Amino acid sequence: MKINDFILASASPRRKELLEKAGYEFKIVVSDIDESNISQDMPPIQYACTLALAKAKNIAEKFPDMLVVGADTIADFNGEIIGKAEDAAHAEEITRKLFNQPHKIITAIAMIKINDGLEKVEYDITTVYPRKMTDEEIAEHIASGTWQDKAGAYAIQESGDKFIEKIDGSLTNVMGFSMELFEDMIKKL
Repeated sequence: MKINDFILASASPRRKELLEKAGYEFKIVVSDIDESNISQDMPPIQYACTLALAKAKNIAEKFPDMLVVGADTIADFNGEIIGKAEDAAHAEEITRKLFNQPHKIITAIAMIKINDGLEKVEYDITTVYPRKMTDEEIAEHIASGTWQDKAGAYAIQESGDKFIEKIDGSLTNVMGFSMELFEDMIKKL
């Protein structure tokens, strides 16, 4: 079953691309939720779910008769929430941390349709096993700018894959939107 009439509450080009490649037709209306107002003083899964739900609710209130899909992706480093890097120095700090030992990528997907009383949020977890990066490789990664606007300061679909030995779970989850989870949630509607 394909649902071709929903709103994606996300500015992520990766989410847009994954959904388009899968054949979905949808509108994009970007949520204006200020993520810095959401406390990180909770477990990583709860944080990702809270943000995904907040983004979806923000748009669903404006379009109560439409299915709205919100998502949030974070890296979980031993319980520490790692989001997007603020600047190059922060990106280097994140990279040195995440590419030193395995970490988890959590993507939460929320679906809301106010007029139908639908409010659902689920998540997917993928474990990433990195290859140890040299100082030179880290410097090249930071200089490339590919870390910008990405949870964990890397994108597996761009240059990040050369720094990864293997993953345990969904590749699209690491890219920022678990298509397996999304398809499963759509089937349950």
